[in-house]
Amino acid sequence: MELTRPEWIKLLARAGVADLEGVIDDIPVEVRYTFLKPPETGLLMAQGRTGGDGAPFNLGEVPVTRCVVAIEGSGTRGFACVLGRAPRKAELAAVIDALMQHPLHHNRLRDGFFDDCRRRLAAREQEARTAAAATRVDFFTMVRGD
Repeated sequence: MELTRPEWIKLLARAGVADLEGVIDDIPVEVRYTFLKPPETGLLMAQGRTGGDGAPFNLGEVPVTRCVVAIEGSGTRGFACVLGRAPRKAELAAVIDALMQHPLHHNRLRDGFFDDCRRRLAAREQEARTAAAATRVDFFTMVRGD
């Protein structure tokens, strides 16, 4: 299954640091890169909507870390923006984004890491849904006869 760049950037942002380090370690050649923008953390205003689709309101600020790298030799650029104060995660995600744009690494990464990442994230979401369903309370109203 083919991945678009927004899809793989989303998966990289949701993956764990250990998973991303494993990807870099599995690459058969040494990856050299330079920072175009080193990892930096800032704040982003998160918005919510009343009732899920109503009027927007400011939920609060959340920390995000972003990074931009260029792979030496090819000049391919990678970008990452992840939630939290996570400079190493942003750096690794940016490197993998750049590698995904290079034909030498694209198919191997897509068929290996990204397929596994999708399965792990789907399993984690299912566990969260199951845990939430276990706490669900159904309320009902009894009709009084008059």
